[in-house]
Amino acid sequence: MSVVEPEASANSEPNPHPLRSFCKGTPPLTARLEEWMISLMESNTDVLRSAVAEYGSPLNVISTGPFRRHVESLNSVARRQNVDFRVFFARKANKCLSFVDAALAAGAGVDVASGPECAQVLQQGEAGRDMVCTAAIKPEGLIRLCIENQVTIVIDNFDELKTVSRLAQSLQRTCPLALRISGFEHDGEKLFSRFGFDIDEFGALCEVLPVVCPELRVVGLHFHLDGYCPRQRVSAIDQCLPLIDQLRTAGHSIEFLDIGGGLPMRYLESKHEWNSFWSAHEEALRGHRTPLTWRNHGLGLQINGEQLTGKRNLYPYYQELVREDWLEAVLASPGTSSPTIAEAIRQRDVQLRCEPGRSLLDGSGLTVARVEFCKRLPNGDHLFGLAMNRTQCRTGSDDFLIDPILLRDSQAVEETAREGYLVGAYCTESDLILMRRLRFPAGIGRGDLIVLPNTAGYLMHFLESRSHQFELARNLVLESDTQLRLDAIDA
Repeated sequence: MSVVEPEASANSEPNPHPLRSFCKGTPPLTARLEEWMISLMESNTDVLRSAVAEYGSPLNVISTGPFRRHVESLNSVARRQNVDFRVFFARKANKCLSFVDAALAAGAGVDVASGPECAQVLQQGEAGRDMVCTAAIKPEGLIRLCIENQVTIVIDNFDELKTVSRLAQSLQRTCPLALRISGFEHDGEKLFSRFGFDIDEFGALCEVLPVVCPELRVVGLHFHLDGYCPRQRVSAIDQCLPLIDQLRTAGHSIEFLDIGGGLPMRYLESKHEWNSFWSAHEEALRGHRTPLTWRNHGLGLQINGEQLTGKRNLYPYYQELVREDWLEAVLASPGTSSPTIAEAIRQRDVQLRCEPGRSLLDGSGLTVARVEFCKRLPNGDHLFGLAMNRTQCRTGSDDFLIDPILLRDSQAVEETAREGYLVGAYCTESDLILMRRLRFPAGIGRGDLIVLPNTAGYLMHFLESRSHQFELARNLVLESDTQLRLDAIDA
């Protein structure tokens, strides 16, 4: 089974905007920037400085314009393919309520993963029928809230199924359910996921459904795949479609197939820079050049003699096939029993759903932190201390691999080039904001601002902690070129 991929565009060289000249990785990894980011950093620096002075450091700034654009770009692919389709925003990727409002305004649904997320989205005016609950752990309070508001619950295991059935009976309500399936075969191997019922158990599941939960409505199938391979997604869709037929034969009104999140995005301007970084990093790990990372951290790779082992513990910051092109490639791919996956979906009159988080938030946020000190280490490297900690720009990956932007203080006189590392406020040796060595050709000093671009997707909030009793970062929404307001989550 093959995936039809659009022809990749030629590699573009990084935009040589002056903003980028004050901070470069060694070697550089040049971030893609939205126009609103450039305008805010270039022409409205005083707005940022005033905001940091008022609300503290670090500070998150978001714009919902790119978010709305990405929803529409995915919808446009579905229209071209003549597929009934709906985007559900994965709320866990960012806690700001402005994105919930933007999803509602764009006609998108919302995917919630906890009781507070569910309650907040309902309070913003989203109807339960426009929501789906995919929480990995579903306490009774969350399940009860979903039943009372008719939020579709994605079922992962028999214990959840029994609990939902019991609570629905006690509330004398029906409840829409989606069954999460896993264990699809792809290229002769079984795709692992800790989420869902294994596809080999599907027959047993169908036998249990009318016994355990006769009052519940199975309205959809769902799956979660780890990674961004479009071919794996095609395999999973192709194997789910016969299951939809089977459930309908058993009397269930299956309305949708949800392919989960993991729609890829691209953080970097240049494929060449991405490949060059890894070539140089591997040379550094072998001891053939100066380390690129703090204490030659491997970023998931290990060296044994000259042999590299392990794998990159990082998001793929440059990908050729992203978002709408990725979705188009999946839908245009041949199916087992139809010319294309899109045709197979149309034949079954089923709605295709997806739950992007990071890719919808692409270009929708940045994080700003104030420089508090610079110090020189005995080996000649420098440490640049920021008023933030590593949890405030971090996911489960080892690092955030894009170059920051340095905004110099108007009173700064330092022009001596410096190289070193951004460190944070936690009292641990490991509190590195970024693991990579950075170069500041015109210097860096106390009072300067460091801007971390494109942090809205997971990086702002996913691991954010209040250790040391530090305040959580405030979240501001850009309403015009010069006007910022607190997001409702902080109001």
